[in-house]
Amino acid sequence: MNEEDKRLKKVCIICAKGNLEDVYAALVMANGAVMEGIEAKLFFTFFGLEAITKSHMEHLHTAVVGNPAMRLPGNIPFPSLMGIVPGMEAMASSMMRKKMEELDIPHVGEFMEMIEAGGGEIFACKLAVDMFGLKKEDLSEHVKDIITIAEFYELAGGDHSQIIFV
Repeated sequence: MNEEDKRLKKVCIICAKGNLEDVYAALVMANGAVMEGIEAKLFFTFFGLEAITKSHMEHLHTAVVGNPAMRLPGNIPFPSLMGIVPGMEAMASSMMRKKMEELDIPHVGEFMEMIEAGGGEIFACKLAVDMFGLKKEDLSEHVKDIITIAEFYELAGGDHSQIIFV
């Protein structure tokens, strides 16, 4: 078997969290895949739906409570207990968005547009959409369809494919 036969051909990414860092992890991985010629499919479920809901997708927050990797400027560990202080999550989210803008990281909608333009596909979980009372028109125009997990697994099948849970 040659190296080309071993190469990853498809990546299917499940995003179940709606915080800024997890949503961007899924978007960066999907975008990187399409840029490398790898077929990419994104499946947003439960709180990950925040990333594809029109009214929320550009207003994601950074998790500050229970995030041991959170640091203050100067590489000072952020005390998790400080996360309960009113306005702390908004401040951390604002700082993250500012840093991302400085690095010219695309907004959520722009990332989805890039992924779609590269041949990637974005799906919403039917169970989660029903659970949260959403409709197709509530979701980003980049969402190809609302599908069940069984349909997602069917899309994920094939040789040289990988499912990643974010």
